[in-house]
Amino acid sequence: MLRQSTNIMKAALQALHYSGVDKLISPFTAGSGVIFMLHQVSPETPRAFNPNRILKVTPEFLESVIKQVRAAGFKIIGIDELPDQLKSPRGQPFAVFTLDDGYKDNRDFAYPIFKRHHAPFTIYVASDFADGTGDLWWLTLEEALHRLPEVTLEMDGVRKRFILGSINEKDAAFEEIYWWLRAIPEDRARAITHRLAREAGFDFGDFCRDLVMTWDELRDLAADPLVTIGSHTRAHFALAKLSEAQARSQIKSCIERIEAELGRPCGHFSYPYGCEQSAGEREFAIASELGLRTAVTTRKGLLHANHATTLSALPRLSLNGDYQDARYVKVLLSGAPFALWNAIAQLKPQQTSA
Repeated sequence: MLRQSTNIMKAALQALHYSGVDKLISPFTAGSGVIFMLHQVSPETPRAFNPNRILKVTPEFLESVIKQVRAAGFKIIGIDELPDQLKSPRGQPFAVFTLDDGYKDNRDFAYPIFKRHHAPFTIYVASDFADGTGDLWWLTLEEALHRLPEVTLEMDGVRKRFILGSINEKDAAFEEIYWWLRAIPEDRARAITHRLAREAGFDFGDFCRDLVMTWDELRDLAADPLVTIGSHTRAHFALAKLSEAQARSQIKSCIERIEAELGRPCGHFSYPYGCEQSAGEREFAIASELGLRTAVTTRKGLLHANHATTLSALPRLSLNGDYQDARYVKVLLSGAPFALWNAIAQLKPQQTSA
């Protein structure tokens, strides 16, 4: 289902590109700027079963996007400049590059590219990840399904058995289990992936220790003025699942830890998962109350002047591993897909009530 949805989306973006519709309506939909979202940047060739591939792009693609946005007339700015850019009269469009979680490959492969192009960027760090005690549970789930021949889980009162003999079976199992884990309480979801790791014979903590930068590594990277370090909560929990006090503590404790470790203010934040189900008005208010200058979501869209009044709920444009093509970036930067999706979304309630 996921691969089918991806193919449909690619076809839609290609249709907008080849028809020229994106260029035609771009003057009305393009907005003031864009915040790009990335996670991992790596030249590694993915294995056949790689459901988290959407979170990884190649260094070559990242460099091509930097060149593409500048060729399209965008200026690349740091996150500190974003509030003033939104408040100023519309002029040259701008782009902000952000990376979530703090992977070592950000330093090894992304940083040299940003440095070569004198392009500022922001990395959002979960403090437990930098401590080496965090839980990259989505990678744990992938590795467990890669290794195990089958998995049995009690899901919403129903005992379900997943046979994992083929890539298609593994993909289907990952999609169903992943979204179920996203919906249940965080502690329970983590306990389930920990059990799967034990059954598959590996230590889930190795992912964090092997893949994510330590505080010493972050300090070295942050010494470059091109680099801004933002907060991504302490444990990478979906804040909407927590009590208000817990959600505030997750954000505040991470900010305080970053400031203590790096010796500089931390004024920028990224909501873990960042979708409507993971962060909403309550979380946006907490971010504002804590004095954060900006807070970014994973809600899809470009930036417009009205975002100057909603700096704690900014949309981003994902540089997705399944869409590493200049044509897709071009169409998305036009704003045309978002305008069309919003129009369709507004029609749906009317169709339902008819």
